[in-house]
Amino acid sequence: MAVHYTINAHVVDIASDSPTDKDSFLIDTNVWYWTTYSRPSLSNTPPTKNQLSNYPQYIAKAHGAKAKLLRCGLSLPELAHVIEKTEREIYNKANKLQLGTKEYRHNVPAERRRLAAEIQSAWAQIKLIARPADVIIDDVSTEAALFNFSTNSLDGYDLFMIEAIRKIGVTQVITDDGDYAGVPGMTIFTCNANVIALAEQEGKLVSR
Repeated sequence: MAVHYTINAHVVDIASDSPTDKDSFLIDTNVWYWTTYSRPSLSNTPPTKNQLSNYPQYIAKAHGAKAKLLRCGLSLPELAHVIEKTEREIYNKANKLQLGTKEYRHNVPAERRRLAAEIQSAWAQIKLIARPADVIIDDVSTEAALFNFSTNSLDGYDLFMIEAIRKIGVTQVITDDGDYAGVPGMTIFTCNANVIALAEQEGKLVSR
């Protein structure tokens, strides 16, 4: 069943958009995963052809247009988690095993070293592409995130990332995550077909 996202943000279809030097984008973790990790197609839930090609191509276009590209430090734990999950799935399939997360993490030291190299490589690429949008997780930002949790359908990481870019006046996010489409005042750059279709129905699809 397709998720029926609430569309409060403006939505841009990256397949038909051309970024400019006036744009400032936060790049979400899922896009970094498909852009910088070497083996997403081998996971148990591989990305679609559009996810694997459209986002890296759009980032390259944005970089070429001299748009400002931003990363958030909270993407690192998210990215590490997803890469570890994928590497465990690949290892289990190759060895006909069913290791859980803790078993994979502690019982196969050679895999841990390889996993660390994958994550370090991905993050090094991210640092070359995007400048930091720092987030301070203090009591004020925690209370703001807690309040926004009741008004926006975002997970914990995303609540803090939204606060980080709001503080520096950025409202554009490159993401496949439809949760962001529920945030008023944001413009979501995506190739998520479900979000694009819903945005068109709601009059929120923007052509630039």
